[in-house]
Amino acid sequence: MIEKILDETSSLIGIPAKTDKYKRKPSTNAATNDHRKKRRRLAVSSETAVPKSSDPQKLAASNRLKTIRSPSRTSRKHGKRRSSQTDGHRRWVYSARDCSRFIDTFMVASYNILGVENALKHPDLYHRVPSKFLDWSFRKELICNAIKFYNAGILCLQEVDRFNDLDELFQNYGYKGVYKARTGEANDGCAVFWIDKLFSLLHQETIEFQSFGLRNNVAQLCVLKMNKSKSKSKTSRSFVIGNIHVLFNPNRGDIKLGQVRLFLEKAHSLSQRWGNIPVIIAGDLNSIPKSAMYQFLASSELDIQLHDRRKISGQLDFSSSHGAFRFCSGGTKWSNVSTSKSFGWSDEEIRIASGSENVTRLQHQLKLSSAYYGIPGSYKTRDTNGEPLATSFHSKFLGTVDYIWHSEKLAPVRVLETLPVDALKRTGGLPNEKWGSDHLALVCELAFDDDENDS
Repeated sequence: MIEKILDETSSLIGIPAKTDKYKRKPSTNAATNDHRKKRRRLAVSSETAVPKSSDPQKLAASNRLKTIRSPSRTSRKHGKRRSSQTDGHRRWVYSARDCSRFIDTFMVASYNILGVENALKHPDLYHRVPSKFLDWSFRKELICNAIKFYNAGILCLQEVDRFNDLDELFQNYGYKGVYKARTGEANDGCAVFWIDKLFSLLHQETIEFQSFGLRNNVAQLCVLKMNKSKSKSKTSRSFVIGNIHVLFNPNRGDIKLGQVRLFLEKAHSLSQRWGNIPVIIAGDLNSIPKSAMYQFLASSELDIQLHDRRKISGQLDFSSSHGAFRFCSGGTKWSNVSTSKSFGWSDEEIRIASGSENVTRLQHQLKLSSAYYGIPGSYKTRDTNGEPLATSFHSKFLGTVDYIWHSEKLAPVRVLETLPVDALKRTGGLPNEKWGSDHLALVCELAFDDDENDS
């Protein structure tokens, strides 16, 4: 459905693919070419790792994996394109569930596109990246080509400081969008786009965290309604889509928690006001899967006194030393993050994190699941619990900080796999001639999982 709409509009925009100027010249070394061909053949026959337990509540507590072949069998169940279609070296992987009963699905993408000003202000992060790959005009083409391939009905973008550029281009794809700039001196912000033929915007609101003493970051919340002509349901299909870019500073876990807590509170409140509709949360959370922040999102609660404020996000575990990454591939073990040790938090830090000086156990009302966590993936790209191993790569970080979460009444059908860590390392850093940002976009297809499917 979405593919058809984009096919109708894609001819309106003429963004060229990678130019000859940046194409890699073929090697004249026969042995090297043979080795590369062999490596490509091995990649095609890669296996897929999936947790043994089929109960989503048990997956997070299990590190046991079994191996199955590429999920072409599941892709045939619901008539989708096979996983061989790729975004370069990325491929679609499908849910192990029988998704043929779902009558309404839609695609969501979350993408930190690397702000132009941020790239200029932090040259130490991109010292191995040729300047031509940091040029906005070059990166913009790659980003737009990627968006065209993703065919997502909804885009949640972070680090947007050229909104007018993107808005003008995306209109040719049939998108409409809203933007919220960060407060303070920063020039970037968040943007949500949707395909106008598929969705109608019923409501939008923004969060300026500065108003709550939580720095200059911002977030967006929109209520979108699937247009009746594009829905097979007898009733209206609406949902909340949230877009956020959480504070980076690893040492300020109190502020990070405060931002996410407030964001989830407002998302839940908006859902209730519109009739308990489903919620989707997307963005750059600046927190890794093996972290207390992930635990809070996945389990709906967190006792902050059991955690060091400086390690709430887990980012410090990925710090680099002398150019060598300390990459943690032990899996998403959020259920074991807590310890019996109690850490000292000041009254002010507790108030920032929880909203009250007397509350140390955080809770939220949304029952969230990670879209990628819910889909089988390759051991080369996922940790042992199913989250991507890496969604961002520059000279000081290689790991996962980007997510798409969904509440009940939604189910993931397929996701676009990320890149193997070894392949990322060989690039020397992002962006490059193929990828327009230092992050990889997350893309998933979600289905309404409710009684309408059985009527």
